[in-house]
Amino acid sequence: MTRVATVVGLAGGTCSGKTLLAQRLRDRLGANRVAILPFDAYYRDQSHRTPVERSLVNYDHPDALDVEAFLADLEALTAGRRIGIPVYDFTTHTRSSDVQILEPRPVVLTEGILLLMFPEVRAMLHAAIFLDVPSEVRLARRIDRDGRDRGRDPGDVRRQFGETVEPMYRRFVEPSGTYADPVLGSAEPESVDIVCGVIAGLERRQAEAAR
Repeated sequence: MTRVATVVGLAGGTCSGKTLLAQRLRDRLGANRVAILPFDAYYRDQSHRTPVERSLVNYDHPDALDVEAFLADLEALTAGRRIGIPVYDFTTHTRSSDVQILEPRPVVLTEGILLLMFPEVRAMLHAAIFLDVPSEVRLARRIDRDGRDRGRDPGDVRRQFGETVEPMYRRFVEPSGTYADPVLGSAEPESVDIVCGVIAGLERRQAEAAR
């Protein structure tokens, strides 16, 4: 496969700032240069289950993600082809029949909680960034986000965080940070500066190698 894009992975726990960092990088570098591919769009469709059965699925375990479909789309995007990203409804845990069209760009940012768990995904990345944010901060942000965007009760969010989110973070997500360099503590402007420097270095080396 001929790759025509620089691919950077952004990983970290729930509500650590991955999406915000990706958006700020796109704002800084320009929308004409950056495509954002969210790993969260590739949660497996649960429409074959009853609502009660869906509520029992551990969505923080690697098995909840359709890694094969994600890799196929990432490979196509980095080869310069447009893709259709699945549209996932987190309130019903089902996929829409619609897709979101994503055009190829020179820089591909892909972000997700379990992104660095999979060796085949890591092999696609030119660089990996990990956001290491305290659990109490992530929980507070999750309560706010899920209440605002998904209509969830704060008590239910806390229960899920304690039962699956944080245990899976300790088991899978946190250890995967060892594959990242650098490890950052926020999505603030100084972190954007650091990642922009990483991307500039990658592009410079790729340009030199192509001469």
